[in-house]
Amino acid sequence: MSLKSFTLAGNFLNGKIFSTNKQVFRSFCAANSTIEDITELIRNHHWSKLKNTDPTTVILQLFNSDADPVLILRYFCWSTKELRVSHSLLLTGRLLHSLVVAKKYPKIRSFLHMFVKNGNFTSVSTIFHALSTCSDSLCRNSIIIDMLMLAYVKNMKPHLGFEAFKRAGDYGLKSSVLSCNQLLRALVKEGKFEDVEYVYKEMKRRRIELNLDSFNFVLNGLCKAGKLNKASDIMEDMKSLGVSPKVVTYNILIDGYCKKGGIGKMYKADAVFKDMVENGILPNEVTFNTLIDGFCKDENISAAMKVFEEMGSHGIAAGVVTYNSLINGLCVDGKLDEAVALRDEMVASGLKPNVVTYNALINGFCKKKMVEKARALFDDISEQGLFPSVITYNTLIDAYCKEGRMEDAFAMRNSMLNRGVLPDVSTYNCLIAGLYREGNVEGVRNIMNELVNNGMRAGLVTYNILVGALCKDGKSKKAVSLLDEMFKVGVSPSHVTYNTLMDGYCREGNLVAAMNLRKQMEKEKKWPNIVTYNVLIKGFCQKGKLEYANGLLNELLEKGLIPNQTTYKIVREEMMEKGFIPDIEGHMYNTSGTS
Repeated sequence: MSLKSFTLAGNFLNGKIFSTNKQVFRSFCAANSTIEDITELIRNHHWSKLKNTDPTTVILQLFNSDADPVLILRYFCWSTKELRVSHSLLLTGRLLHSLVVAKKYPKIRSFLHMFVKNGNFTSVSTIFHALSTCSDSLCRNSIIIDMLMLAYVKNMKPHLGFEAFKRAGDYGLKSSVLSCNQLLRALVKEGKFEDVEYVYKEMKRRRIELNLDSFNFVLNGLCKAGKLNKASDIMEDMKSLGVSPKVVTYNILIDGYCKKGGIGKMYKADAVFKDMVENGILPNEVTFNTLIDGFCKDENISAAMKVFEEMGSHGIAAGVVTYNSLINGLCVDGKLDEAVALRDEMVASGLKPNVVTYNALINGFCKKKMVEKARALFDDISEQGLFPSVITYNTLIDAYCKEGRMEDAFAMRNSMLNRGVLPDVSTYNCLIAGLYREGNVEGVRNIMNELVNNGMRAGLVTYNILVGALCKDGKSKKAVSLLDEMFKVGVSPSHVTYNTLMDGYCREGNLVAAMNLRKQMEKEKKWPNIVTYNVLIKGFCQKGKLEYANGLLNELLEKGLIPNQTTYKIVREEMMEKGFIPDIEGHMYNTSGTS
């Protein structure tokens, strides 16, 4: 297809877009004199006198008379909006090139922003082709495409910005670090981490001078993708290129290790922190909060408290976020007295606990089955002028359900509704689990119907609760029927689902059914994990099939799975204490579980 046929909206004006319709123009001039008069009308915004003009003809005459590109742009935009004209893409390209020559960069940015915002469906490849047809100037085309790329990003179309960036490389056009940085930021936000890596490598290849922001965006993307080794390499790249990491840079890497670092993650995060201090970069509140939260979630509360003390030695005052992380960590660790003491210290320092603080404490007391103290904290929330969240309610509802206090659980749900806090799927999951424990099948059915009627649908957790309850009641066959329902509504069973079902069958002594479920799981590309093997090994042991159980034990070792405490316990209690010494060929040296 000829480029001359493409228009701004993807339609076309059949050819002759660079020719002059002299008859139309003469009829206009007869009434309004010369092109200078047209220019004057545009300059003074006398649009009513221009309504009978042919826009393409006028624009071409303006070009031919070397009129001010800003005036041409003004008429171009007016005719597009008021006369509803779809100007050809080549005419658009010519206008853009004239604006570049005149160095009217803000006008170009504004025009391209509206070009993208107004839902232009012209493909990126067509735009590139048209611009290169208008002019072979690499400099001019580079400026236009760079601004177009930025316009795509700012209009929430990073996929088109990425395509423009790639094609710019194909055409030998230059891109600015500003536009590339905004593209990197958008790609990270969209989770397009492979594209982030591509842009970074291309920036280096095209010799675009990366700055601190460039590296920070790339680091953030790699950390979110869990590619911590590559992220560390980026830090080395920074130093070799003479870009000094700042506190934000280190914070990104520390946060990456805390959240995605895997085994030994906090050791690595702490190593980055020490490297930061050694390089003279002062940590800030974010640095300490990230480390404290990381250690707390790693269930290393003592290390978190040491960081808390170091925070004070650096003269940085702990905020609400800091205290909340520590209080939650202490509650998870079962150290409720220390958690309450820290809350009191927080108040004494002039900080006001928020609903997150209360949620942590309430959860801690509920886990310790101290529900009345949790309820007292719940009542204190309103007295402090705060509002309980859905998490607050769910925590107490779950605790009541686990204690078999279903009336209190439903009363809490009703209180929640009266205060305008809408239940979520977790609320219903807690109630379903509680009702199932009581054997109230009718109640479960009603809650499931209510969940659906409120515009929600049962998710994986809901189904896992139902599966677990049925298996516990010795109704594994009925539980398996839920698998078909899950697939039907688009919920993919997890390892937990399959392992629970296999455990149910093993408890009932139906090993054939359990092994068939394993095959079904593998067909779904979910490979047995250590829990799967533990369930099956125990099941075969309890049926007296120790040789078969031994075979499964060797199989898990050959597949590189690491035995856990449960594995050692099964081997000790179900095999060795019954006089069977497993043949494991030196794979497992210590059956006490302290390997």
